[in-house]
Amino acid sequence: MGVLAKLNKSERGMTGLETAIILIAFVTVAAVFAYAVLSAGLFSSERSKETLYYALSEAKSNLELAGSILGESDNSTQYLKQVHFSLKNAIAGAPIDITPCDGTAGATNKCVISLMTRKDYISNVKWTATPVGNNNNNNLLEQGEQYEICIDLTDLGDNLTLSENVCVNDPFNIQVKPVVGSYITIQRTLPPALEKIMDLH
Repeated sequence: MGVLAKLNKSERGMTGLETAIILIAFVTVAAVFAYAVLSAGLFSSERSKETLYYALSEAKSNLELAGSILGESDNSTQYLKQVHFSLKNAIAGAPIDITPCDGTAGATNKCVISLMTRKDYISNVKWTATPVGNNNNNNLLEQGEQYEICIDLTDLGDNLTLSENVCVNDPFNIQVKPVVGSYITIQRTLPPALEKIMDLH
């Protein structure tokens, strides 16, 4: 009896119930961590997908120049009067609103055109848009359509004038900024001698 009593006192085992409780706790903790990791992964992949779709929409809305940049000068005074260029969609993308700017404080244009010369910078000049070829006359530049943009340097809008005319050998910079997509930068320098109509390379 004494030997059996000693054996019972030194027993260091664990019951099956305690083992089951510990296993259930481990499984529960592992499940919680797995759910957290999966949720974070799904959220990250969803955000990446949204970023990718947004980047694609931006690319599909890019403008592209169609043809040359034309300049019209005043032969008598030798300065640049008007600049003409045509725009189209770079690839098949969403329509771009090119409602012209009328040069007033309440202008409703979404596409902004800015002009920079050697001495002046005007962030939103007056401009007109004339459809060329096939179009539905809704001020939306859609796939297969072209619009000719005209900027009159002698009429840039209410209270907007250049401090100095753009003359021979003068550089100028035009930026076309649509509401969606990247903008177009047009940099040109006038030739040493001006003609009535010039192709500005």
